[in-house]
Amino acid sequence: MTELKTAIDLNPSTSVASEDYLEQILNLVTEKGYARVIDIATNLGISQASVSNMVQRLASEGLVSYEKYRGMALTPEGEKIAQAIIQRHEALSEFLRLFGLDELDIHRDVEGMEHHVSSPTLRVFQVLVEELQRRPKLVEKVVGRIHES
Repeated sequence: MTELKTAIDLNPSTSVASEDYLEQILNLVTEKGYARVIDIATNLGISQASVSNMVQRLASEGLVSYEKYRGMALTPEGEKIAQAIIQRHEALSEFLRLFGLDELDIHRDVEGMEHHVSSPTLRVFQVLVEELQRRPKLVEKVVGRIHES
């Protein structure tokens, strides 16, 4: 059983796009040890120029340390926001997986939801996951009802 952490509040002034970039940077640094504009552009399916502009904006907001042509790192505040988004993503994904939904559907749905779920609502999902994991028969019953009709 996965132990879920208490939700971290996001900065309400951070845009959905900014959050996506911060999440990408953290994932790349975790995976590869570094994040480059080209990698972010490839992962998000956008131009390198757009990524450069956003990264410069994030740097001016104190969320990213960036040197042109060299790469970037998250500041402590940027990492805090990225961790919160990843935590939301994981909690929502885990909740939906309980019901046997298709991974592609889960991914698409969670990408839309993760930026808009408040900490109190996320905590509800976390507690539901914990309780449902302890009650597999209830999950089976719910899945059965989902597939009725």
